[in-house]
Amino acid sequence: MRFKKHIFVCENKREDGHPRGCCSDKHGAEIRQLFKSKLKSKNLNVKFRANAAGCLDACEYGATVVIYPDQVWYGGVTKNDVDEIIESHLINNIPVQRLIIKDKRFTKEYE
Repeated sequence: MRFKKHIFVCENKREDGHPRGCCSDKHGAEIRQLFKSKLKSKNLNVKFRANAAGCLDACEYGATVVIYPDQVWYGGVTKNDVDEIIESHLINNIPVQRLIIKDKRFTKEYE
């Protein structure tokens, strides 16, 4: 396996005024770019990959980030959360509880 984990960051753009909002308007692309640059600066980009994602169907929780293969869904992510996700979740395997989407559709138990 080339990468241990993939960080998918939603960059989906919906029409203005959509009731569920969109991750693009919540800086999804900037968050992904920040993940990429921070991972590279820590030489972690060989283990972890930050990927742009289209709609993850969690727009109301955006900006949305999901980490695979862990199946951990984060919502309301800002640029200020990137370091904590890298340190806690990616490096130490401890998900950032305060950012986990609490909707049962986005938990492993829902399968």
